Amino acid sequence: MQGVVLTGFGGPQCLQYRHDLPVPKPLAGEVLIRVGASAVNNTDINTRVGWYSKTVQGQTQSAAAVFDSQADHDPSWSGVPMAFPRIQGADCCGEIVAVGAGVDETRTGQRVLVRPILRAYANYQPYACWYFGSECDGGFAQYTKVPSDAAVQIRSPLTDAQLASFPCAYSTAENLVDRARVQSGDCVLVTGASGGVGSAAVQLVKRRGALVIAVAGTDKHAAVLALGADRVLERHVNLEQAVGRESVDVVIDLVGGTQWPVLLQVLKRGGRYATSGAIAGPLVELDLRTLYLKDLHLLGCTFQEDHIFDNLVGYIERGEIQPAVAKTYPLHEIAQAQHDFGVKNFVGKLVLTLP
Repeated sequence: MQGVVLTGFGGPQCLQYRHDLPVPKPLAGEVLIRVGASAVNNTDINTRVGWYSKTVQGQTQSAAAVFDSQADHDPSWSGVPMAFPRIQGADCCGEIVAVGAGVDETRTGQRVLVRPILRAYANYQPYACWYFGSECDGGFAQYTKVPSDAAVQIRSPLTDAQLASFPCAYSTAENLVDRARVQSGDCVLVTGASGGVGSAAVQLVKRRGALVIAVAGTDKHAAVLALGADRVLERHVNLEQAVGRESVDVVIDLVGGTQWPVLLQVLKRGGRYATSGAIAGPLVELDLRTLYLKDLHLLGCTFQEDHIFDNLVGYIERGEIQPAVAKTYPLHEIAQAQHDFGVKNFVGKLVLTLP
């Protein structure tokens, strides 16, 4: 089959498009999926450049220049050594074409989305999980295999490319929104609102009836407003002046970086802060007095309970959220797609289509 393999940590030269990859064989409890489309995510690029290593302390795009040793033991999403070669791709929309032992044969032919957060259901352990396209092969190939429970049937008139924009970004956003207990009447500040997760969060917060204040580059304000934001602020604005001290119920943060302390200042007492990214830098300054004197809740959001992805599929099937696909590329143009992703001159998702 055709696909892209990651051969090691580094730049786009570590991504090899090949025509001779073996088609995976589904084992007991697994299904084989013909992939229709995948998408570009921070997770894939962060893994490629080794950004998850604690040796990297800067922005996501700074990792390649800092991290150049495969000997480090913590550069993967889960904090365990990476195994190369690896087929990445955290997103997958496709069709089940074969099933392993113990899987209902009627699943063959189903159109599915892959739940990116994977785990063994025997001896269930909260927070013990691995990621599709990181600790196992993912969607950057014509075929992939996953546990049957991770292949969730989807009934939708949307194209494969549109559906492939949802799994990683939108499940991450729904997890943030759900864990932060966003409800009707809340005022929610979303940073990085033009990116994949941020633009998804705007829609998902509005779906719950809350007010959205989004932060994005000036050239993207119109597109973010079109997604449902009530107000959009420039990235480098003084948030305390623009929003007001103690005026926000929830912060959904994907940015981090040097402006992080002001996010806690704009939260109301008892407010909720939730994060799943740090594109402007993972190291921030925290005044513990702000945390405890305001009774704030700080939430790190990675692990997802099953209802998160089930929620997402339901929203899609009922037409309650819409895909935000900025551009599509054939899979063999993955290096260009990831370059364009880094430039961030778009709103929503960049999607890769399979031959």
